[in-house]
Amino acid sequence: MKKFFVLAFGICLFTGVVNAQTLDSKFGIDSAKTIEQASIYSEFVKQKNYKDALPAWRYVFNNAPRFQLNTYVRGEDIMMNMYMQTKNPAYVDTLMMVYDQWIKYFGDHSRFGEGYTLGKKGFNLYRLKTNDVAAAKEAYGYLYKSYEMEGAKTHPLTVKVTFAVADDLLKKGEISKDDYVNLYMKFTDYAEKGKVNAKNPDAYVDVKNTIDALFFNAGVADCETLASFLGPKFEKDPENLEVLKEVSSLLRRSECTDIPLFAQVAENLYKQEPTATAAYNLAIMFLKKQEFDKTESYLKEAIEKSDDNIDKADYYLRLAQISLSKKQLIEAKKNALEAIKLNPNLGAAYIIIGNAYAAYSKNYGEDDFDHASVFWAAVDKFVKAKQVDPSVTEEANKLINAYSPHFPSKDEAFFRSVTSGTSVKIGDWINETTTARFR
Repeated sequence: MKKFFVLAFGICLFTGVVNAQTLDSKFGIDSAKTIEQASIYSEFVKQKNYKDALPAWRYVFNNAPRFQLNTYVRGEDIMMNMYMQTKNPAYVDTLMMVYDQWIKYFGDHSRFGEGYTLGKKGFNLYRLKTNDVAAAKEAYGYLYKSYEMEGAKTHPLTVKVTFAVADDLLKKGEISKDDYVNLYMKFTDYAEKGKVNAKNPDAYVDVKNTIDALFFNAGVADCETLASFLGPKFEKDPENLEVLKEVSSLLRRSECTDIPLFAQVAENLYKQEPTATAAYNLAIMFLKKQEFDKTESYLKEAIEKSDDNIDKADYYLRLAQISLSKKQLIEAKKNALEAIKLNPNLGAAYIIIGNAYAAYSKNYGEDDFDHASVFWAAVDKFVKAKQVDPSVTEEANKLINAYSPHFPSKDEAFFRSVTSGTSVKIGDWINETTTARFR
């Protein structure tokens, strides 16, 4: 029944086909009627009355295809809105016919020619035929051809949609990892050149941000892959500040900070522009080498030079992690608290404090009860961590489950006259007030 309706709709649309010689005329077989019908459908479209616009538009589309570009622009509006109103897939099929005829008769238009129209065709085919792999592949073909034809003139939205479709097809196993990475490289180049040459550079910044987000969540940005296409880019212009910033950012974002390329880029970037970010890059490089003194030195420099509280909080967090690994527990807490001052929602900082407390348990107090009571304060920090930062919930829960069995027992508490729910002060450098609970 569905196929019959689509066929019938198509037949109805193209009823009264005339000979090719007549269609070559701008006004078709009846110039007066063409102008009249164009006026009628245009008025209905202005009123957003797409259903009543359809018959008059159909006449012009069938009988005067060369009349004006507006036939296709308005035809797109009509078919899109009729589909939205009815959800009848026949209108999507007809929309594709509109684009085909647009290309046939106005494909050489200086601005809205074949390349431009293919971009619209691919975008709307993908948008309107969701969860259809065959349609997605077809749409990708139109979109990519649009990019090939338009080059630097390609609309930023077309580039974003093309990469989004490619990302979808990658997940479905319909395009290869190599093709996906190559497309990312092409579109990165497009965005970089657009930022420099375009009247609206923000649109190209948005393209870069969009494709970066998709690329780094696609599971293909492993260090070997990144090095394979970022390495030549760096080697071609190793002193270019923009290249250095981009490469270091991409490698750091993918946690590829222990490869030789990152070290080279970090050092060159710091020489040219010893900013907070450049100092942080070097800190990460030395951290991977376990050269902690140099790491701490560059982290402190990054903190001094940064005016971004979120970044500074991350730098303090790194210092806290290093201090904890070196068993410098007081220093670890100090740096973690500095991070929390700058970013109160940094759950990882609370986890560091909790771990520092737990690591000190054997050194606190005089007996097993004192030692075990420290875990109350430690678990308090893990609970706080997941309250302020849901992203650390899994790690916090693991630590809570690991340390809660080390709480004092009821028997131990009995001899201290401590009952469940009692407020207890944990002294020394920990200096926390907590609540008694037992294993």
